[in-house]
Amino acid sequence: MLKGIDPLLNADVLRALRAMGHGDDLIICDTNFPADSVARQTVLGKLLRIDADAPRVARAVLSVLQLDTFVDDSAARMEVVDAPDEVLPVQTEVQAVIDEAEGKPWPMIGIERFAFYERAKGAYAVIQSHERRFYGCFALRKGVIPPEA
Repeated sequence: MLKGIDPLLNADVLRALRAMGHGDDLIICDTNFPADSVARQTVLGKLLRIDADAPRVARAVLSVLQLDTFVDDSAARMEVVDAPDEVLPVQTEVQAVIDEAEGKPWPMIGIERFAFYERAKGAYAVIQSHERRFYGCFALRKGVIPPEA
């Protein structure tokens, strides 16, 4: 355990987050997502796990990861099949975590299920949570930390 670092962030996750560059995507997915097969196609090439629900995983990750401010899709959720505008409770909870981490309301776009799978395959890494609620899948794009002025 490290002082000041969320204890959910294990060594493998911290290494991946540190290695990611500006514009790289991180996927946080639920237990139903094809996480292992998708993760094998990412830059990291292996699945990471954090045993907590999706909002708790997002909180831990966003305690050290800055979202990208140069794009409109730095936070995304998997859309509900046949109801793309429906926002489920797990998605509302993660939205609140994102807003809190960024200190302001932050847009989270919806991505159609199969398009989300494609974005995930091109991600830097996939973290599978133990979230059992459906559509607990999110993409976060890493931003930059500005120099101290």
